[in-house]
Parts: sequence; structure tokens; C-alpha cells
Amino acid sequence: MNDPNTKEVVTRGRRKRATARVRIQPGSGKFLVNGHPVEVYLARETLVQLATQPLDLIGMRESFDIRARCDGGGLSGQAGALRLGIARALVENDENLRSVMRTAGLLTRDSREVERKKPGQPGARKRFQFSKR
Repeated sequence: MNDPNTKEVVTRGRRKRATARVRIQPGSGKFLVNGHPVEVYLARETLVQLATQPLDLIGMRESFDIRARCDGGGLSGQAGALRLGIARALVENDENLRSVMRTAGLLTRDSREVERKKPGQPGARKRFQFSKR
């Protein structure tokens, strides 16, 4: 969706319990997450690489300014949500990138969620120790 006031492309990405609202516009490569640079917010280099994968794939890391708002989950889930949100925003900005993003698997939402804990056992699958007597 395009924001008529700011001329930004606005999309949303989700992963596990995390949600990322992503806004991109042509610029100089500034990438802010919750008001912090992405390197500071995500803290680990692998998570930064995961989040910026769509930009690196098309070689336009310095071509867009990105502002994102992340909620819920942990840093890993938020990095995955950012990746999906950025990929969707780039495709909305330029429809020709859809096939490139699709073949790299960046437009598919990873739907895996944590399985709930069941009553009478310590976790989702784990059982208490069995005692015959």
C-alpha cells in the first residue's frame, strides 16, 4: 500500500509471534528499526544479514531508506518478519522483482508457530517420567 502523504510503500511481515510494519522509499540506504539502526537493534550480524537479504539479493541496499516498527516475539522472529516485509515492499514498488523474490523464497510466510503446552505434561510433547511402581 502506498502512503499518499509520505510517498512511502507500507507493508507488513510476520514470523512466529513477531510483526514488522515496514516503510520504504527511495533514499540513501538508512535502515531504522524502532528508531535504532538495524545493526544496533538486531545486535547479531546473522540477524542483520537475514533482515537485509531481499536488498542484498537485488543489489539495492544503498538505494532505499527503510523505517520499520517491530512488535512481539524475539529478535530472530523480528528479523524474519522484517525480511518478509521488505521483500513485499520491494515487490510492491517494482512488480518485476516478484519472480526473483519468489524463486529465492522471500515472499512465502513461514507459518511455523510454537505448539502449545498440554495439561498433565511439562511441555508440548515432553512427558513426565513414567514410573511402573
